[in-house]
Amino acid sequence: MPIQAQTKKPVKIQSKLKKPVQKLKNKLEIKTHTIDADGKILGRLATEIAVILRGKDKPSFQPYLAMGDKVLILNASKIKVTGGKETKKMYYSHSGYLGHLKTLSYNDIFKKNPGEVIKRAVWGMLPKNKLRKIWIKNLEIRNES
Repeated sequence: MPIQAQTKKPVKIQSKLKKPVQKLKNKLEIKTHTIDADGKILGRLATEIAVILRGKDKPSFQPYLAMGDKVLILNASKIKVTGGKETKKMYYSHSGYLGHLKTLSYNDIFKKNPGEVIKRAVWGMLPKNKLRKIWIKNLEIRNES
């Protein structure tokens, strides 16, 4: 007697993990946060900015979406650093060629563009993924009030 295979209808499984991205994007409300950097410490300010840029302060946070708000920093030239970092802190960049390591001190960068110091600090605190460039575009830094 031959064995007959039972054929069943395929069952569609809907996962809770697969949420439509379009519905989440329609609900996004993007605000602009204005922060006065006068007298604030660089690292503490950078962590606040990174949280706002990512959108982690929102209850509808999704790690795979760029749902953060825009941030405007005023008085970037009046920021403070602690622990003697004005003289000791160095920024490194490498071109990829042997012997082409460039070093710049905190003072050199701060004198040319104080906003660059804040941008580099926030850049280092954002996750290293494809959304990083999108998040950093929402950061605007002004040196005047």
